[in-house]
Amino acid sequence: MVVTVGMFFAVRLPAVPAGERAEVASRYRFVPMSIELPGGYRQQTIRRVNKDYKHIDAWISSVGAGVAMNDLDGDGLSNDLCITDPRIDRVVVAPSPGRGADRYRSFALSPGALPMNDVMAPMGCVPGDFNEDGRMDLLVYMWGRTPIVHLARPDARALTAAAYVPVELVPNAGGATYTGPQWNSNAATVDDFDGDGHDDIYIGNYFQDGPVLDDRVSGGVTMNRSLSDATNGGEDHFFRWTGGSAGPKPAVAYQKLDDVLPDDVSKGWVLAVGANDLDGDQLPELYLAQDHGRDALLYNRSRPGKIQFSRVTGARTPLVPKSKRVGMDSFKGMGIDFADLDHDGLYDMFVSNITTTFGLQESNFQFMSAARGQRDLRTRLRNGEAPWRDRSAEAGTAWSGWGWDVKMADFDNSGDPAIVQTTGFVRGEVNRWAQLQELATANDGVVEFESWWPHVTAGDDIAGSQTVAFFAKMRGGRYANVAGPLGLAIPVPTRGIATGDADGDGRLDMAIARQWDEPVFYRNESPSQGAFLGLRLTDDVPLAAPAATGVLPAPGSPATGAQVTVTTSDGRTQLARVDGGSGHSGKRSHEVHLGLGADVRPVKVHLRWRDHTGQVREQDLRLAPGWHALRLGSQARIQTREK
Repeated sequence: MVVTVGMFFAVRLPAVPAGERAEVASRYRFVPMSIELPGGYRQQTIRRVNKDYKHIDAWISSVGAGVAMNDLDGDGLSNDLCITDPRIDRVVVAPSPGRGADRYRSFALSPGALPMNDVMAPMGCVPGDFNEDGRMDLLVYMWGRTPIVHLARPDARALTAAAYVPVELVPNAGGATYTGPQWNSNAATVDDFDGDGHDDIYIGNYFQDGPVLDDRVSGGVTMNRSLSDATNGGEDHFFRWTGGSAGPKPAVAYQKLDDVLPDDVSKGWVLAVGANDLDGDQLPELYLAQDHGRDALLYNRSRPGKIQFSRVTGARTPLVPKSKRVGMDSFKGMGIDFADLDHDGLYDMFVSNITTTFGLQESNFQFMSAARGQRDLRTRLRNGEAPWRDRSAEAGTAWSGWGWDVKMADFDNSGDPAIVQTTGFVRGEVNRWAQLQELATANDGVVEFESWWPHVTAGDDIAGSQTVAFFAKMRGGRYANVAGPLGLAIPVPTRGIATGDADGDGRLDMAIARQWDEPVFYRNESPSQGAFLGLRLTDDVPLAAPAATGVLPAPGSPATGAQVTVTTSDGRTQLARVDGGSGHSGKRSHEVHLGLGADVRPVKVHLRWRDHTGQVREQDLRLAPGWHALRLGSQARIQTREK
């Protein structure tokens, strides 16, 4: 009895005292608001799937809810939402609730005359200026089809389905019915991978090409060959930008690259991707969060016209398990984000995994940088070493549930980002955890055969009552999950997280996509009134003249990948960048937002970016707290913008 009781206290998870949790939660307040969605569509509660997958159709139907925040109508605010809704298998554009919600009615994007069929479904939406005309376009990636780019029309007077021209990312034979490659894409991001001054695209596929959603056929689909080291997933693709044009018939062209990554990386089961320049050379590294196998951190060795990466891994030490090393883990990678959590001037990483107690208890990864500075980091990355150490257990962020998307953002402008994470798998009445555990211990030789998988269909439940996690930093550096006190702990499976300042008040709002339930918008009304620095950074390229009076203004082309280093008067350093779409199915706005705490004095700002010719530029500024719009060319120019 003594030994048993002693072991209980030794392994018991640390708890945060209620008083301290309440104190931390008091810094935040979010008001949930309903998002207007278009009517008239037949709703479903589960997808039709390949006959071989009928007994696991709820499992196959567990992804597809996504959300992005951005400025789509050029009003200077990130108050537009792009939502992928699996209930209607449509991509919806909607105004954020609250002020300005009457600017337009929500609508579903239309594929126009592009060939389609009824065995495909959208998985995510990535805003970006793909044809470089200064207007915000939308990239939609799918299961059952190659992606579609919806290019903004220069003569649009309001946001409607007619305001976009759909074009193919991958040219195909055309016709009324789609007969092209059946990609099953679950991840996408945008950045200038080769450093030529133009944004490229990464598309990560989950299943191999095949009829996953075609309930009229049997076969042609394959499950993963392992739950911890599978490399038989769909192939990943890069698209290098080669040209674009504006006008009444906007267009964009890419060179499709299929041999950038080795097969054991390219054919992993990717669920999320993050792009960010980690070592200061203005070439973005790439983190691939792989389900059923090892994640991959890829060091960028590209040059203009040639996209090239090398894999880097964490060093092996006696006290660090292999599964806790960067690039060598066997956990279920589901989400990725970057932030400088300890203010050492280097990016840290947070990776979502499956972390259910008495379920599949892996842990999240809070990878903290262990390099001695940016020069040391660059040297070690070039030598194949990833100097990050997982500190999730010490920080209190290791366990949250069946994790998905993650975003690190400063919601109270304290200077310390919070960590928000979506969780949950499928919701029903019959608990299937026992059967899932049997699968988790099965021999890899049988895992790829779907007949060995336990039934997970309508009515079955696995982690269906798990809730959003909101980790806020406490005194001493640990984190407390305060989702409950904040009213965020709703027992509905969630997927994508989008962040942005929808009303321009300096406090980041967020939208959360729910799987098989309506999305929700959270207006930030946090009482903590810390100062902030907000930057809208766009490329300094000529904007096309308006096609006519009264058309929607062009917000400008985001300076994707631009890096911002802020030094406050007390010497604390903060990092941020213009993010081109990192995460699972949630995409933050292109704005840069940094909390400054009580410091209301001007701060030192170091900008680093590539101009449109591919030249790396740097500039130091001193900016007062608040919102600033700058255009980045050979130098940074402050641009006056009215809200």
